[in-house]
Amino acid sequence: MKNRSCQPCTACCDGWVQIEVKGCEAYPGHPCPHSTGKGCDDYENRPVNPCQNFECAWVKSGSFLPDDFRPNECGALVIDNVLVWQGLKVDLAVPVGREIPQDTLAWLMQNAERTMRPLIYQMQDPEDEETQKDPLTLAYGPPAFQQWVVEQQQAGNKLW
Repeated sequence: MKNRSCQPCTACCDGWVQIEVKGCEAYPGHPCPHSTGKGCDDYENRPVNPCQNFECAWVKSGSFLPDDFRPNECGALVIDNVLVWQGLKVDLAVPVGREIPQDTLAWLMQNAERTMRPLIYQMQDPEDEETQKDPLTLAYGPPAFQQWVVEQQQAGNKLW
């Protein structure tokens, strides 16, 4: 497999993944202040965490994601192995936009079934026109996993 390059994708910097960079928050609708939309205006001085350490699942060597799943192309940024539930690795998909396109979400759900890797995914509330900092968080996998995710949210526990 050839190495994949992030560029021209900047979804992680554009706020679709909630991060804090040098004391500045980035979240849906609020990109990192260093993002130019084409890259980082302070790339050489970017912090180790989260910037240098972050790898979306698409760019990782040996990625399970198809070539056309670069986040800016498929509408979802996937982070693999975000947590472990009952011995199963769990993946996370966040939308690059308000929601993950249906064909992308369908592929991710089929992959979750095929690989026995539960999926957590997010989307903006369809009843709210404003982009929310904390999108709706949904779970796909065994009913016990779905219930566990709901319980974690109700208890105020961060899942990742």
